[in-house]
Amino acid sequence: MAIRDNREYRSFPMVEIREEGDEPTYRVEGYASTFDTYTLFEYDGVEYKEKIDPEAFEDCDMSDVIFLRDHVGTVYARTKNKTLELSIDEKGLFTRTDLSKTAAAREMFEEIQTGMYSQMSFAFTVDAEEYDERTHTRTIKHIKKLYDVSAVSFPANPYTDIDASTRSKFDGFIEQERAERLKRAAELEKARAHFNFVKES
Repeated sequence: MAIRDNREYRSFPMVEIREEGDEPTYRVEGYASTFDTYTLFEYDGVEYKEKIDPEAFEDCDMSDVIFLRDHVGTVYARTKNKTLELSIDEKGLFTRTDLSKTAAAREMFEEIQTGMYSQMSFAFTVDAEEYDERTHTRTIKHIKKLYDVSAVSFPANPYTDIDASTRSKFDGFIEQERAERLKRAAELEKARAHFNFVKES
């Protein structure tokens, strides 16, 4: 996958084929994102989690979103010509894709239909977020732009596979938590030393 540093990528395990009668309609439906909390990775015995706020897609730029394979290469569908439809419901970002318009798109449909691709992912940029140190959870409050939704062969959840932008963000959270723990430990040690000094006096 060609990862771009300024974009983040998330994968979710749901791609569904829609057929009518005996003939395939070449339609694929699924959620490229959900609002459930998910564990992004585990580090030093701590699970770092993430969730997308249900209002995160409000005013998001979805003016020209494309459907790809693993976020690169051939464009199989896009919102501008209405072969890709996006909507937000109570569960997440729902996609409906028509893969009937080109030979390449129909081949992509067959690969999804045969189970070669069973995940969906989306590429986006964030401009508002919150982090809860108690639960180690990042909440994405607003997504600035949605670039593509993709059929993907593997989800990008293990920490070693997280894109550079997200990894840098969580590295910052981890370093901040470490600094705060060290500060608290130093303050506690100082208080203990003062208590022992007063006690001995």
